[in-house]
Amino acid sequence: MEPGNLARLKDCMRRAQRGEELTIGFFGGSITQGCAASAHERSYAYRVFRWWEAAFPAARLHYVNGGIGGTCSHFGAARAVPDLLIYQPNFVVVDFSVNDIENELRRETYEGLLRRILTWPSAPAVVLLNNVYYDTGYTDQDCHNELGAWYGLPHVSVRDTVYQRMLAGEFTRGQLTRDGLHPSDMGHELIAAEIAAFLERVRERMWEAEAEAPLPAPMTDNAYERVRRLTIREVSPALSGFRADTEEKAGHLDCFKNGWIGGRPGDSIRFEVEASCIAVQYRKTVRRPALSASLALDGGHPVFLDGNFSEDWGDCLYLEPILHHGRHGTHTVEITVADAPAGELTPFYLLSLIIA
Repeated sequence: MEPGNLARLKDCMRRAQRGEELTIGFFGGSITQGCAASAHERSYAYRVFRWWEAAFPAARLHYVNGGIGGTCSHFGAARAVPDLLIYQPNFVVVDFSVNDIENELRRETYEGLLRRILTWPSAPAVVLLNNVYYDTGYTDQDCHNELGAWYGLPHVSVRDTVYQRMLAGEFTRGQLTRDGLHPSDMGHELIAAEIAAFLERVRERMWEAEAEAPLPAPMTDNAYERVRRLTIREVSPALSGFRADTEEKAGHLDCFKNGWIGGRPGDSIRFEVEASCIAVQYRKTVRRPALSASLALDGGHPVFLDGNFSEDWGDCLYLEPILHHGRHGTHTVEITVADAPAGELTPFYLLSLIIA
């Protein structure tokens, strides 16, 4: 754990001690969502919330969990406002360390997410959480913590704590996780204990004065601080065969709604957007076989969008970058459902464009 600048966190604790009303938030992927915990109350996030309740019984505390399984910081930056920041959080744990590993844009998208949270009017205190693959010790924490250090943010590392205790024989892999990634109830409890131990150390010093450091200039080119997500609520593309999904979302975990559906080969959809960075978000489904599509940016060489998901844990919110620091201006994005053998196929589902 690196301490970072604790001014915001100390102020949050002082407000809690005075009995003020505060919102405690969590933002990340499936581990933050609470996957593999037997009940959400046993997830690390809710356990940390309960620490706040126990430590500051006079405070009026509210809980927000913006975790969505299988999602990276690119999508996180695009959904931070509706899934987290509209609730005006005062404290936020951020964890995309096992989701960003294969994301080539992760340094810039993670910084965009951090800056979006840090500059929000509620001025939340931010703690970075670094989860780990228990079979390999793999995590993106080095990249994330380099950015965290740039902004003076404290972090708690599972690789440096719980994982090391497992390697030393204190726990078995099977006690901590069934699949090598998602913690069991015991794993969630140990992660929460590491965060709580850090928070306890800060609480002991919360009355010590500490000046908040000014927000530094970005470390990266920082195109993703104001990234936007375009669903049927934000944009009206030209439809030829595709139809807008009329089913309403029941919450942020009801992911496959507010998009567009292509049910037959040849169905197409065309967007015009002003941006220099564009990504397309679509469903890869376990309900194989599924229709796929091709995407042409500005009429150029098509990009194949495979609607079939090769894994078996569930449908995937797949994010495909198609332009990164390109020409800023108006671009066309045309998606056409690809030819397919006759038979019953799962429709191609387009969720959104994500632009910056």
